[in-house]
Amino acid sequence: MTAIPFVQLADPCHGQAVHVAPLIRRVVANNPSKFTYHGTGTYLIGGDQPGDEVAVIDPGPQLDSHREALSLALAGQRVTAILVTHCHGDHSPLAAWLHDETGAPTIAFGPHSRVTDPDADVPYTDLDEADDESAAADPTLPVSDPAKIEETTDYGFDPDIRVADGQVAVAGAGFTLRAVYTPGHTSNHLCYSFDEQRSLFTGDHIMGWSTTVIGPPDGDMRAYFDSLRKVQGRDDEVYWPTHGSPITDTRPFIEAFIGHRLQREAAVLQRVRAGDSSIAVIVRTLYADVAKPLHKPAARSVLAHLHKLVADGLVAVAAGGAPRLASTYLPA
Repeated sequence: MTAIPFVQLADPCHGQAVHVAPLIRRVVANNPSKFTYHGTGTYLIGGDQPGDEVAVIDPGPQLDSHREALSLALAGQRVTAILVTHCHGDHSPLAAWLHDETGAPTIAFGPHSRVTDPDADVPYTDLDEADDESAAADPTLPVSDPAKIEETTDYGFDPDIRVADGQVAVAGAGFTLRAVYTPGHTSNHLCYSFDEQRSLFTGDHIMGWSTTVIGPPDGDMRAYFDSLRKVQGRDDEVYWPTHGSPITDTRPFIEAFIGHRLQREAAVLQRVRAGDSSIAVIVRTLYADVAKPLHKPAARSVLAHLHKLVADGLVAVAAGGAPRLASTYLPA
């Protein structure tokens, strides 16, 4: 598989507002996990002096220590906008508190889709050899896509202002933040470009420590590929992910990201053409060197690839209909 040049974040400085670039501070929440790496990085865009106007990107989880850290970092400044990349539980929940405290509008593409997952309660016993929570994974190390599932979803979040692709989300003193629509991880995922610095706040679309979870039915691998290529076509000098270190060599990084996904897709297709007709068998082959507790989330990743392969006309569902975890798959 293509090696992605992840860079470890040596010290997250939990709870501290760290200047990481001109007009950019980052406060990392103390919520490390296999979902979040060291924690959720909330970005504060603007000046740091009393009276300066500030935009906040991804306020983060409902965590007292993070709320207190943001309150301290923003003391005396004027929060003028609260931007959210998407509505997972480590990104958007504190937006409501920050709105109540400051009166600043919340801004996003829209609420999370309430699409029903037909596989949510499927007993996938073939991949249940161990409890997923028993995996002793080190959350500070990069992992491949099967090592993560998803965070909880903040269905209560509905932005005050909805922005579409290319629209200016906020224009402040020395900064312009523009919406870049990047569905795939979720159907409502936005990145935000910092026009003056040619940088991009990438949320979970591109992370600095791990590949991104694509979980059907709201997650869409085909849309994710399209969004990756969309970002690849930009001229950003820096990616600022919500999880992990900044990415300063953007071109080779995103090329490796896309190459990794294409190789995984090709491997899934090859297994189907070789006669592996179920996701369980594909997972046991492709993830033979991955701990069994991670095989069940790996199945969700394979399902996402199969959704794309079926849509591309390369794989067929034997019984017809949409791909499911327990479907039988055949070459098209």
